[in-house]
Amino acid sequence: MGNKSGSQAKLKKNVLEQNLCTGCGACVGLCPYQVVYRDRTVQLFDCDLQDGKCQAFCPRTSADYDEIRKKLYNIDDITPEIGAVKGFFLTRAVDPALRNLAQHGGTVTALLELAMDEGVINAAIVSAQNDDLEQEGRIIENKSDLRKYSKSKFTVSPTVAAFHRQQQNGAKRIGIVATPCQATALAKIKTAKIDGYTAAESIGIVIGLFCGWTLSLERFQRLLQQYKVSLAGLLGVDIPAGRNILELRTSQEVTGVPLAEVDACIRTACRYCVDNTAEFADLSVGAARYGGDCDEMRGWNQIIVRSRAGEDLLNLAQKKGVLEIREAPVQALKELKNAAAEKKKKALKNIVDKSGTIKNLLYLNRDDSLVKKYLKKG
Repeated sequence: MGNKSGSQAKLKKNVLEQNLCTGCGACVGLCPYQVVYRDRTVQLFDCDLQDGKCQAFCPRTSADYDEIRKKLYNIDDITPEIGAVKGFFLTRAVDPALRNLAQHGGTVTALLELAMDEGVINAAIVSAQNDDLEQEGRIIENKSDLRKYSKSKFTVSPTVAAFHRQQQNGAKRIGIVATPCQATALAKIKTAKIDGYTAAESIGIVIGLFCGWTLSLERFQRLLQQYKVSLAGLLGVDIPAGRNILELRTSQEVTGVPLAEVDACIRTACRYCVDNTAEFADLSVGAARYGGDCDEMRGWNQIIVRSRAGEDLLNLAQKKGVLEIREAPVQALKELKNAAAEKKKKALKNIVDKSGTIKNLLYLNRDDSLVKKYLKKG
């Protein structure tokens, strides 16, 4: 029987049993003791390792996030609402065929294709559906395959587990498409000081996705059944700007589900997340949403440039003509910051309500500069 003070026991007590697990896969693929089953992280056996990477990399274990920000970004670029901002733009793929395939403007796929073409990365990790209709991280080594994965399903993908698997097959320069929690895990991997662990050197670029929440697969399937939509036939999921519905897209039709009904399907862990713009990515991308006319920005993305690596890739995209790039209106950035700040305040309130005291912020540190700002306002 394992020593209950080991890393795995702490992960079980402080993350899994607290319903804080995001399903990111950061603890999976490091050893045979933890696996993903039906979008749940499951511990198969006890392990008494005191300083396990599963504990170190989990985005819901405590860490000095101020120190991580300082290591990865220019301190002068950091904003309290959305993290580091070196630039903020509106973008979309120049290729109309890609725009038609993609969730919105095709920016993420266009950047990955360019990065592979130019040798910035040798492979990419994206979210894909497996034979059991669950999302998984998939390693793509052929650029021509990337466009198959340009739609969102809104259910969790253990993407970081695919990164760990890749290390077993020989390290490459990898581009990773990541949600906020996955990007946090990757930031912890990049900045971890673990003897003999060099996998972080293979992270070429992290492209973050704006994310308000993901859906529990089991609960989402029940909702789909109510609307007579099969998970197998679901091509994509989206929230149209200015409308309080979740669109379910199949080859035959588009079905709108009121967000009030979708709320019951949201993963519990998402209610304690303070990040909806993937603050620990190199570039963060979301649908362009601002202004009174929601149709004005349909088919465009908004993109936050955070790091030198992200800036270099976006500059290359402009030079090579694969993206249309516009300066974003000041109002667009203001609205994004306001929305992000509201998420932080709501998540912190939920955290305090869950712990029962402002002295216990679960995985967050009360002394973190950004946490302190929103605790005062919360």
